[in-house]
Amino acid sequence: MHLANHLKTWARTVKRDGVTLWFAAQHPQTPWYAKALGVLVVAYALSPIDLIPDFIPVLGYLDDVLLLPGLIWLVIRLMPAPVLQECRDQADRWIKTEGGKPTSRIGAVLIVICWIGAGLALWHWLIQPWLAA
Repeated sequence: MHLANHLKTWARTVKRDGVTLWFAAQHPQTPWYAKALGVLVVAYALSPIDLIPDFIPVLGYLDDVLLLPGLIWLVIRLMPAPVLQECRDQADRWIKTEGGKPTSRIGAVLIVICWIGAGLALWHWLIQPWLAA
């Protein structure tokens, strides 16, 4: 039972820190490199579409369990402590009033572009040479 509580707390923290990065990307005192990485992480985290769909066994949850928390952790470490605390407070207030997380249409568009690019690359390197032979 203790492990389940620990995992729920961790998941809430990751969710809150994802929203924190959303506010940090707009904060004027966030360093440019943290903003740049943070924008990409937030766009992906708040996207309604996953890069690796969840229905794919094991791999589908790999981005949610390892990649996303790792990138959020990295951006959090790049931010100055006062800015981080201010953005976390904003995120807490936002989550309490809105009850959830925002969504990112830009993130969804980027994911779709990645899938289209992967499809075109597969066509170019695998299917097209096979058809030509």
